[in-house]
Amino acid sequence: MDCSRVRLTGSLPALSDREYENISRLAHDHFGLDLGDSKRGLVAARLGKIMRQLSLESFQHYYEYVKADRSGAALAAMVDRLTTNHTSFFREPKHFEYLRKCIFPTLRTLSRIHIWSAACSSGEEPYSIAMSLLEESFQEAAAKVRIMATDISTRVLEKAKRGVYEADRIDGIPIALLQRYLVPERANGANSFRFRDDIRSMIGFEHLNLMAKLPEGYRCSVIFCRNIMIYFDRSTQQSLVKRLSLHLEDGGYFFIGHSESLNNITHDLDYISPATYRKPEYARRAQNGRG
Repeated sequence: MDCSRVRLTGSLPALSDREYENISRLAHDHFGLDLGDSKRGLVAARLGKIMRQLSLESFQHYYEYVKADRSGAALAAMVDRLTTNHTSFFREPKHFEYLRKCIFPTLRTLSRIHIWSAACSSGEEPYSIAMSLLEESFQEAAAKVRIMATDISTRVLEKAKRGVYEADRIDGIPIALLQRYLVPERANGANSFRFRDDIRSMIGFEHLNLMAKLPEGYRCSVIFCRNIMIYFDRSTQQSLVKRLSLHLEDGGYFFIGHSESLNNITHDLDYISPATYRKPEYARRAQNGRG
């Protein structure tokens, strides 16, 4: 079937039980999303916008269109619509204060400090990490810290890579940091601010589906995996935490969102403070069978 030739007339049709089941299974199998029955209206509304753009006449046609797209672009567009890329600079600020005052001093003996922002959205989180550490020790942080920032949405990653934010998006940045790390400019006719090259060079942005194969051989001292597990069921959360913790160095730190919890899943991390966990020093040795 050539879905591109179907023309949409009138309002969108209702989302049937079978169509919703198919779309929900697709989202779960590829991205771990747990849509549940309560998200039906949201799914219909958000995917309906794509259907209008594609001139598809039913959700079944949309499902077939996504399944038939071997490039993966249609799947990426679908998950982009179904998830909310809501974020801000220094969101949940105690995490950044703890990173700066408690974690960074313990890592300063390392020649390279690796930090992973696992669901970076449009970049506010990794830029906040970088600014926090530069404020603690500019020269040391600039030389040693490397932040891997990943997200499943190519659309928000492009914005993050540009490092340009409209004036109304930078409210969370203190004025002193704004003056030090950003420069004003006009973008698309609006007042905007662009991060300086020295801070942008600390961050590498990469497209990554956390449900797929994770970066082989990558190890880091800190993982920020915040406000993404709310989209997953418990078994998916447990699997993700286990897989991510394998990339965490002994004694490394793991941050989740304050609206999230690891209480109901099995993991090898020690609780430090709200939404903050640490991998035991012996964990890696025990996994490898070393004394």
